[in-house]
Amino acid sequence: MNGHSGFTLLELIVTLALAAIVLTLGVPSLQEWIRNNRFLTDVDALVVALQLTRSEAVKRGVRVTLYKSANGTSCAHDGGYEQGWIVFVDPNNNATVDADEEVIHAFEAIAAGTGTTLTGNQPVAKYVSYTADGVARLTSGAFQAGTLTACMPPKARRIVINRAGRVKVLEATYS
Repeated sequence: MNGHSGFTLLELIVTLALAAIVLTLGVPSLQEWIRNNRFLTDVDALVVALQLTRSEAVKRGVRVTLYKSANGTSCAHDGGYEQGWIVFVDPNNNATVDADEEVIHAFEAIAAGTGTTLTGNQPVAKYVSYTADGVARLTSGAFQAGTLTACMPPKARRIVINRAGRVKVLEATYS
């Protein structure tokens, strides 16, 4: 034994090469995992907001509405839910935040650059509104059932609101 300890240049180069290979294989998987979790978090945030809207309507005994909102204080009539949404007390049943109506919670926009879209079919394209009995209803009084679709290619989820106002999430195919 010669008394020297440490790595030779060859050992160091081999170790760095192996580390580079492992990182090259692992980083894309980690990025995809983070991307998928962000998508599921966005879907869950909208589901939580819908459940909050329903429970607040029952608790307060008045209509409570979830509406897409870009600024957290007023309704956005264009675009999708990815710009954010608000939950507010709507006692006059007009599905619009009026000056005397309380915004219960404002939800932020989905992170830009993720490619996620959140759109609703015709009955829920702009808002979802629950009455004091926990049933989703349009401003006309008709029941409000519909599907909100979250897409982040190649993933998709459908948030289905049934006739009773209950919410469930289904895996969907991206198209």
